[in-house]
Order: sequence, then structure tokens, then C-alpha cells
Amino acid sequence: MGRLFGQYLVGLAEEYVHCTPQDVTRLGSTALDLLSTVLAHHSHQDSAASGESGPHVLFLRICAFIVEHLRDPALGPEAVASAHRISLRYLHRVFQQNGTTPRAFIKQQRLDRCRKDLADPALDHLTIHTIAARWGYPQPDGFSRAFRTATGMSPSEYRAAMRSATPPPPS
Repeated sequence: MGRLFGQYLVGLAEEYVHCTPQDVTRLGSTALDLLSTVLAHHSHQDSAASGESGPHVLFLRICAFIVEHLRDPALGPEAVASAHRISLRYLHRVFQQNGTTPRAFIKQQRLDRCRKDLADPALDHLTIHTIAARWGYPQPDGFSRAFRTATGMSPSEYRAAMRSATPPPPS
């Protein structure tokens, strides 16, 4: 797994100068996904070798669960704790040990996906509300407030800024 990740990073470094800002965003997300896979792979091997599955492995499993269920507007700490058969208090402790909270992690993941989709020219046909709803923000006002707080601009301003950063297609 580590070798695969390393090869990806080498290829990314070699081709970086040819990437648009949107490419960099997508490739960065892919790099993070690969890194998470490498870490989960090694954590699983370490926990299997020692015969234990510590809080860090649980944290990785919970994070994977959250990412898989981001589209569900009802996803929250209570649903996550219930799905993993742990108490809400223990869920918060696991996230605290990793420097965040369940709610903050969910919000960050959703906003990251929304930013990625808003920057993607292939998704220009989707309205901002559609993008927000597909990542668990059914209320446009709530999404706009969260997005502005996180980025300092409205979703439409962000989308326009990403469009102006896109170089024109080669002629």
C-alpha cells in the first residue's frame, strides 16, 4: 500500500505543473484518500499482530463510516455512535484524542465535498442547492452560512472564483 501511495505522489509531483486548480483539488482529495487507506491498512496490520483494536483503529473505522454516509442529512454524532454500538460520550472521547469532534469532522467533510463539486466544471449544470443537498445540507440557508463561515465567501462567489481560475481550453 505504501509503495502505491509513493508512486502516486511521485507521478503527481512530476505532472503538477500541468494541472489546473480544479485538477489539484481533485488530486489532493485522491491523495488524502490513498493516505487514509495506507494508514488504515497499517493500523489494521498492527492491531491484528498485537491482538487488539485500539481507539485509533476505531477512529479510522468511524471516519470511513462518516464519509460513506455524508449524504444523509440525519448523520450526526448520535447516529454514528449508535451504528458503532458505542456511547455518545465514548465517541466524543475518541474524536477528542484525534483533535476534533464528531460534528466538526462531519461538517468539514461535507464542506470539502461541496467545495470540490462547486469547483468542478463538469458539475456546472447542478445548482448550488443541489450540490449542498447531495452532501447532507437540505436547507440552503444553513449551507450558505456554514460555507461562508468556512471560506469567507458565498457558494456562488466561490464557484465564480473557481471558474475565473480555470485556464481557457487549448485551441
